[in-house]
Amino acid sequence: MTVELGTLISIGSALIAILSVIIAYLTYQSKKTNLTKSDTKENAEVKAGLDYIRKGVDDIRIDLKANEKQINHLSERVTRVEESSKQAHKRIDKISPEKG
Repeated sequence: MTVELGTLISIGSALIAILSVIIAYLTYQSKKTNLTKSDTKENAEVKAGLDYIRKGVDDIRIDLKANEKQINHLSERVTRVEESSKQAHKRIDKISPEKG
């Protein structure tokens, strides 16, 4: 029984094609794994950045509330000083002789 050269070449070509498909699949899986790792790392960095921004916004809100309390307190004090000043002017006007 003799095997023809064309048959051997066909079988060899088929084996090379199968081997090429296997190598392509393994390469695809390797790149997919690396891409997943890269995406995970990027997502972690974005999440860390967002957490940092969220903390900064919370700190700004706390500072803003403290400033609002101080402004309200100063507003009340200014109102009291204006009332006191008005009363003092009335008393001074009663005491001082009228010009004229």
